Order: sequence, then C-alpha cells, then structure tokens
Amino acid sequence: MSAVTTNATPGAADVRIPLRGHLRHTGALIRRNLLWIRQDPESMFDALLMPIVFTLLFVYVFGGSIGQALGGGQERYVQYVIPGMLAMMSMTLSQGVGTGFSQDFNSGVMDRFRSLPIGRGSVLFAKIAVELGRMLFATAVLMVVAVLVGFHITNWPGLFATVGLSALFASSIMWVFLTLGVILKSAQSVQGVGFLVLFPLQFGSSIFAPTASMPGWLRAFTDYNPLSTLADAARGLMVGGPVAHDLWVTVGWAVAITAVMAPVAIHKFRTKS
Repeated sequence: MSAVTTNATPGAADVRIPLRGHLRHTGALIRRNLLWIRQDPESMFDALLMPIVFTLLFVYVFGGSIGQALGGGQERYVQYVIPGMLAMMSMTLSQGVGTGFSQDFNSGVMDRFRSLPIGRGSVLFAKIAVELGRMLFATAVLMVVAVLVGFHITNWPGLFATVGLSALFASSIMWVFLTLGVILKSAQSVQGVGFLVLFPLQFGSSIFAPTASMPGWLRAFTDYNPLSTLADAARGLMVGGPVAHDLWVTVGWAVAITAVMAPVAIHKFRTKS
C-alpha cells in the first residue's frame, strides 16, 4: 500500500478513486475547513463586516445624489444598489479562496493532502463549497442591513434566484483565484493581484451607479463586464425589469470561466512542485 501511495504519478489517485470516494473525501475536507473556521472565527470578519460597511457607506454617502439622478432620493437608490451589492459580494468574497489556498500551501498542509490517496479535485471542490457558504452568510447579513435601511423585498422567488445566480458566478470566479493561489508564492500576492482585477470590474460596472452618464469608452467596457449583467439581472429579478438577456449572458460567463479555469486550477494543483 505504501508503495502505491508514494510512487503514484500526479493525477493517478483521481483515476483509481471512484465517484463515491471523491464525494466522501470532499465531505471530509469540507468538515476540516469548517472546523478551521470554528477555531479561527476572525476569518469570518470580512463576511460579516463587509456587507454592513459597504451598504451603509454607499447608501448614506452617495444615496442622496445618485438617487436624485435616478428620479427619486435615498429610498430610490436603496432599491437600485442592494441588488448590485449582491453581485459585488459574489466577486469580492471569491478572493478569499485564493488567499486561503496560498496560506495552506505555505504552511505545508497541501503537501500533506497531496501525499494522501485522495482525489486531487476534492481539495479544490471543498474549498469552493466552504467559500460559497461564507458568501451565503454575507448575503444574509447584507439583506438584514438592506431591510433596516429601507429595502423592500417584494419578490422572494426573485431574491432566491438572485442568490443562486450570484453563487453560480462566484463559483466560476473562485477557479480563477484558486489558480492564482497555486501559482503565486504568497497570500499577499494573491490579494494584490485580486485587488487589481476586482477594483476596475466592480466600479466599472452598473453595481453602484447607472452607466448612462459614463464616457463612451467606459460604457463600452461596462457592456462586456459580467458584473454589470449580473447586477442588472439581479435588479430585474428583485425589483422588476428586463431579466432574460442579462441572466443568460451571466450564466454564459459563469460556464465559460469554469470550463476554462477549472481544468487549469486542477492541473496546476496536481503538478505544483
């Protein structure tokens, strides 16, 4: 048995292990990651505080002026920005999977995992599952704060559909950050690169403000920005308006990103020396 374990080539474990084994390994690793969060509750601070801080900041600092541009006031802006904030959560919290993955590599945990006869993909799927759980927690906090600042939930099925769409898109982005967590040498590097990617995508979108008044070159960028389509689909589902086009474009982005980046992330994890 030891010879099989130590002499296996990269990826050989995935060939030998049946689907039931992969599922069992993924479940065990999810439990391991949840126990780690239990021992380190500070790791949940971003999921708890980010939706509170961002909601209060944008509603009370920008809500009046942007709300007037929307034909209303602060209350009108609350109805506009909260669905966009759900889209933002899916992108921002996805970065945590990459930094956590990098930290596990640097601490030697991943070397231990790769020496065991477990499915290599199970390690990555477990990370994504736990991060999706953190995102759902942040979403619940966001909606509580949203109701307190005046958001009206008039379409519960639309809200649940928005959460599902955001989770789908977030899971695709997590494959990007898992790849960064493997190829970059430190969690700080993953965080720095992630910031450079996230900042223009978030603010060059329709999340916080309408794009009609933006310069033409920036509007051209927002038209192809998946966060804009995600935010617009969320508004259509939650407060009413066109949905179909933005919904299918967002799903297309999620499927395409996953199809490209999931094999890359798994390959890099298998072959990392």
